[in-house]
Amino acid sequence: MIVVESTNRSGVAVEEEAAEALARAVLAGEGVTEGELGLVWVGRDEMRGLKKEHLGIDEATDVLSFPLDGLDELPVGMPRALGDVVLCPQVVGDEWRAPLVHGLLHLLGYDHGDAMEAREGAYVST
Repeated sequence: MIVVESTNRSGVAVEEEAAEALARAVLAGEGVTEGELGLVWVGRDEMRGLKKEHLGIDEATDVLSFPLDGLDELPVGMPRALGDVVLCPQVVGDEWRAPLVHGLLHLLGYDHGDAMEAREGAYVST
């Protein structure tokens, strides 16, 4: 089972249940049936701070990913901690689905390129 912990610190209403459902669908589609995932919604200032701290770029962005276990092989009995996807609703607005999928694929080890774009298209168009 995929356990999703969703936290909204953005100060605006977000579609948490729909985001959790999409996250579970993407992970299942990528063969991940067990694990823990964090979905965090933050405001523009917090997102800007995170991007500056972790990437050295002083600007807000739509999504950041903080992977942990990814698809690495784990010892028997150890739960898979996928990591966190952080979204900024003030940047993404109602178009949060594509950035969420993008962030999830980064958690699973995808880098920017043709393979990632193909996987994104498979999930965003559905």
